[in-house]
Amino acid sequence: MEAGYLLRVREPDWHEHRMFRTPELDVHVHLFSEGCAETRRQLAFRDRLRRNAEERSMYESLKRRLAKEDWPDMNAYARAKSEVVELITARALQDLADMA
Repeated sequence: MEAGYLLRVREPDWHEHRMFRTPELDVHVHLFSEGCAETRRQLAFRDRLRRNAEERSMYESLKRRLAKEDWPDMNAYARAKSEVVELITARALQDLADMA
């Protein structure tokens, strides 16, 4: 709270997930329980985007297109990008498996 973040989502049954946002809604911070598989998935996704310009561009284009729409429900926004996110995540996790 001192840093200005407000708790917006609390999902104790899903990796003890918490999401905090600034009052301006311009920053989201997600927290998960220590050692959960979702952290690995999200970091793999991030790292894949950092390494792969084509997929980074694909994800950016999708997010820019979706940002132009009115989303009364953030879950609908998340679902709208889930196919691309899952594709990139699957490739990222395969990268990790190939490196092992």
